[in-house]
Amino acid sequence: MAPKKEITRIAKIQLVGGQARPGPALASIGINMAEFTKQFNDKTKQRNGEVVRTTITAFNDKSFKFEIKDSEPASVMLKKVAKINTAGKNQLTDKVATITKEQALTIAKAKLNDTNAYTEEAALRMIAGTAKNMGIVIKDVEPAPLKGVKKKINQKLI
Repeated sequence: MAPKKEITRIAKIQLVGGQARPGPALASIGINMAEFTKQFNDKTKQRNGEVVRTTITAFNDKSFKFEIKDSEPASVMLKKVAKINTAGKNQLTDKVATITKEQALTIAKAKLNDTNAYTEEAALRMIAGTAKNMGIVIKDVEPAPLKGVKKKINQKLI
């Protein structure tokens, strides 16, 4: 009976589709980098230039398997829709862009399979939270409230 492969590491990384190269990010995982980049670039050539989220499972014999997520990270999608290069440095004071609810809903629908949200409304609120952290305002949408955090009203805790 052949020896059983043991998982040595599971890594989640973001690479540019169709343009992966061997480097420190892959070296630390402990896989055959040349083989991985060849397979990854072949699988993602239609997504050339997009940021692709990948989960790599490395085994003790330097073999691997990898899984590619369907959509780009929410932050990248929000930057594209808002037409900005960088997010705001301080979410409380920097408002770098405003997008519509329809634009945010489009992102939420694209991300629905990759999130733990069951409805489009829940996914929309997740996107709104990411947008708020980036300094992007979504018209007519409030992000999901944080559980266990008290609101300040007139400088008094309630």
